[in-house]
Amino acid sequence: MMVSIIVPVYNVENYLAKCLDSLVNQSLQTIEIIVVDDGSKDGSGLIIEEYARNFPDKIKAFSKENGGLSDARNFGLEKASGKYIGFVDSDDYVTEKMFAEMMQLAEKHEAKMVICNIQKVDQNGKVTQKLTQIPNMPERIELDNHFSVFSDLSYFACNKLFNRELFAHKRFKAGVHFEDIQLIPQLLLECKVLAQTQSFHYQYLERTDSITKTHTEKGLDILKAVQDVESVFEGSEYSYKRKELKNFQILKACILFWLM
Repeated sequence: MMVSIIVPVYNVENYLAKCLDSLVNQSLQTIEIIVVDDGSKDGSGLIIEEYARNFPDKIKAFSKENGGLSDARNFGLEKASGKYIGFVDSDDYVTEKMFAEMMQLAEKHEAKMVICNIQKVDQNGKVTQKLTQIPNMPERIELDNHFSVFSDLSYFACNKLFNRELFAHKRFKAGVHFEDIQLIPQLLLECKVLAQTQSFHYQYLERTDSITKTHTEKGLDILKAVQDVESVFEGSEYSYKRKELKNFQILKACILFWLM
């Protein structure tokens, strides 16, 4: 198995089928789709069961008590057997060639992390915004020579493919809002080489019915996330690159100001 795709699910019965359709129809065949029902109270569990019956060679279905996004992702990591790990949120969907292209780039460049671009879409599938990640960088990125990506990169987990070795001693922090900002920079610091495609493979759904934390909770979470990253940064081989750490801090401070 080359790629394990982890899909945490919680009360997304209106969106889940489209997400799973985009995964079972991937052009890359050597994949496993690990669907983790995180204690859903709607019809999500029945949808998962149906897809597991129809695609037994691709979908591995699990159910657990509700523990939040990080807990569900970490649960999926324990079940994953692929050389590479991808994450897809259960209300989003991806292009047919996403994981084929990203795995090919990982193998071609011996990259531990591969990045693609994101499109925001509305509930009718209309593109509302294109999020280009690092447009002025080459396909193969040596981190030591292009360390500006540390502060320039958007730290979403879902538009990236990771070598599973990065998770040998790392997991998502449970119970926080900005779990991606807390973990992904730490994983980046473990990479000598990254790779990227300018393809807009990941389709991020802007939902009108999503529930979020209060601004105060978000602010506290992002402060803690930045502190965790700072601590790991200081102990890394890139600790002398103070400018990029400062830029990272400034960017996250801007997000905090916007939230407050």
